[in-house]
Amino acid sequence: MSDTNDLSQNELEKTLENNKIDDEMQSKQEELDTLKIQLEKEKEKTSSYETKIQYLLADFENIKKRSEVDIQNRVNSITDGIVLKFLGIYDDFVRAKDALSKQGINTEGLHAILKNMDMFLAEFGVKSIEAVGEIFDPKLHEAISVKEDLMLDDNTITAEFRKGYILKDRVIRPSLVEISKRDVKEMNVNG
Repeated sequence: MSDTNDLSQNELEKTLENNKIDDEMQSKQEELDTLKIQLEKEKEKTSSYETKIQYLLADFENIKKRSEVDIQNRVNSITDGIVLKFLGIYDDFVRAKDALSKQGINTEGLHAILKNMDMFLAEFGVKSIEAVGEIFDPKLHEAISVKEDLMLDDNTITAEFRKGYILKDRVIRPSLVEISKRDVKEMNVNG
């Protein structure tokens, strides 16, 4: 009987040990399941943060580009203003030279100054707009009068009253011009 008791005792101990192991495994499995859930939550948070960071980076890039464009536009505006003021002075020198030349006065000094001004303008990318003989382009020219001329195509520029200029790729001052029309009377009736 003692053997049977010992055997039962052994079985009981094994069963208890197995139950303890099962309990531990179940506890470990629950802990593992909890950790898996936490891991999924952290992955979702990480994904959310990554998305937010991508949006913030895109916003930053857009602000950076917009700022660069705004700064360049401001620089262009200031530069255009300075060049336009300079062109007003340049025009005065040209008129003075023309007036003095008509009076027969020596204009070599003025000619030298104008040559230096031309070099200065060219150095900064300022170019004059060709006008007389060209076809009118509203992006480059401003028509202030119309002349009837049957020999020329419509919108051919016949006279330039004020020189126009381009700074790099921008028109900073359009040419003031006179354009031709084959039939001015018809234009007035229809226009």
